[in-house]
Amino acid sequence: MCSQNVELGFVEKVDSWRLSSHFFPSKVGGKPAWLALKDLPGCERASCPICSDPCIFLLQIYSPVSEDSKCFHRSIYVFCCKNPVCHTNVNNSKIPFVIFRNQLPRVNEFYSSEPPAEEIPDGSEPAVEQFGTSVCEVCHGYATKKCSKCKLISYCSRGHQVFHWKRGHRESCGMDSGDSVSQKQTKSLLFPEYEIVMETEERKPNTKTDDQILKYSEQMANEEGKKTEYDEDELEEMAYGEEDKQFRKFKDIIEIEPEQILRYQKSGQPLWVSSENQPTEGDIPKCTCGADRLFEFQILPQLLTYMDVDSVGDSIDWGTLLIYTCSKNCNEGPVYKSEFLWKQNFSNTSLGPSSS
Repeated sequence: MCSQNVELGFVEKVDSWRLSSHFFPSKVGGKPAWLALKDLPGCERASCPICSDPCIFLLQIYSPVSEDSKCFHRSIYVFCCKNPVCHTNVNNSKIPFVIFRNQLPRVNEFYSSEPPAEEIPDGSEPAVEQFGTSVCEVCHGYATKKCSKCKLISYCSRGHQVFHWKRGHRESCGMDSGDSVSQKQTKSLLFPEYEIVMETEERKPNTKTDDQILKYSEQMANEEGKKTEYDEDELEEMAYGEEDKQFRKFKDIIEIEPEQILRYQKSGQPLWVSSENQPTEGDIPKCTCGADRLFEFQILPQLLTYMDVDSVGDSIDWGTLLIYTCSKNCNEGPVYKSEFLWKQNFSNTSLGPSSS
């Protein structure tokens, strides 16, 4: 079912405790707030399809489906490779992103069926460790390794183990004081943390575009011997040119709420940044259960300004990231199901698909 309204996502700084799993947050950066607290995706599923390094948590959206009892709780997770070279690989169909979907019924083994109290956690809240799950000290992904010296700290990969060792664990390994110093330093590997706050889009008249079209309409009407009746598409093409029309539409709509970082409209239509590299129906793979995948939300380039990824050379970049999810919200396969991402850049060097 198509959501009639577009929900816009904005980032806000909040206390980290408000982004704990039992509050069912939508958030950017930091460590993922896992919904199901066991059977987390391992490093082999959360690694970059290009360089094979572990992908880092980018954001998650809490998106329950009211008409589907098995989706009383539902979250979509997006992970991103931090190697900027992977984001410049324009000739490779593999994209450095990984997407997961997880869902739970109202009555489940992890959370109360009643809403959580809005108060600072006292330590009694559910955590992955309570369910026998080891998580990486660096990224909070599923861990299969431990520090060979102290046997206390877990990691998802050798890369994150080395990263943590060099940034403080070498000095604190085995000490009762813990890894407070190295924990602060590992934040340099993660993206800055924010809450995502959703608001319904209120579309305002696009006076800039309307004025431009009116100008061309009057100009063409005043030219003797020229056609005087044009539909809106023809006038837009004459006003902006065919190549620029889609980007102009994108720009004008985004400018109404310039701080939006995400647009959510389950089973709706994405806002394209270009008329090029738009996927055909055959480009979006079916879910492993056989159902079609449908558009759910898109991530906008405005998010990049909050990610601390600018650099003089290669950098993480995109025009828009479009997430497609199973239309049946299937429960088949692993607890965290893989979904599909399509990346569109601003120019004709746009990249194509990524399916985790």
